[in-house]
Amino acid sequence: MTDFVDFEQILDAYRHQEISLTKATEAIQAQFSEQLATVTVDHDRERRTGSAEVVYGEQKTVDQTVEAFTAVASKSKNVLGTRISSEAASKVASALEDVEYYPVSRVLQLIRDPKPQLDTSISIVTAGTSDEGVAEEAALTANFQGSPVVRCRDVGVAGIHRLLKVVPQIRTCKTVVVIAGMEGALPSVVAGLVDKPVIAVPTSVGYGASFNGLAALLAMLNSCATGVSVVNIDNGFGAGILAHRINSL
Repeated sequence: MTDFVDFEQILDAYRHQEISLTKATEAIQAQFSEQLATVTVDHDRERRTGSAEVVYGEQKTVDQTVEAFTAVASKSKNVLGTRISSEAASKVASALEDVEYYPVSRVLQLIRDPKPQLDTSISIVTAGTSDEGVAEEAALTANFQGSPVVRCRDVGVAGIHRLLKVVPQIRTCKTVVVIAGMEGALPSVVAGLVDKPVIAVPTSVGYGASFNGLAALLAMLNSCATGVSVVNIDNGFGAGILAHRINSL
């Protein structure tokens, strides 16, 4: 039933008696969700939420990733995949044209009809280069949805002068995503300098007492600066989606 693009095509085929009522019903159901061998794809997510189904590759086998990505691509012009292994990305690329893989963030994209870019932008601020993978996941996710992104890299509090240099640039953006590991202090500092919403992303970067990002997470949740919201550890994707939705308001 994946040959049909939309409801109108299905109904037109049924009206011309090209398919039976049973087949038409199955095709309509497939427009909402599709049960594959190992995954169920939600084709209706974009209509409901504004963001299409995203393929999350963590813990999926290569075959499961390929199956899910190609299924989404059968009904969506643009497809986003996160936490995709290089092996899975290579196999998807052999099945679909115009697929682009970003190894640092492990993001896989298929863009056949780029979304119009908004007039306002999102600032992605990173404490250090070790946070780059999570930061790029956030940046690519937001840009995929249609938000221009301004990157401010390696401006952590260990050298506060680096942050102060880019504050004017950050202030031009509508919302700010701040990514940091270690003690996770950067979002609180940024929020004390700008009048924009700050989305804090703790990363699992740091020595033993950072507890794989838990120390940064708790620090961000306890931020003394106002206007800070916090997503889960290493969740660049969630931050990118939230930032885009704020930017779209």
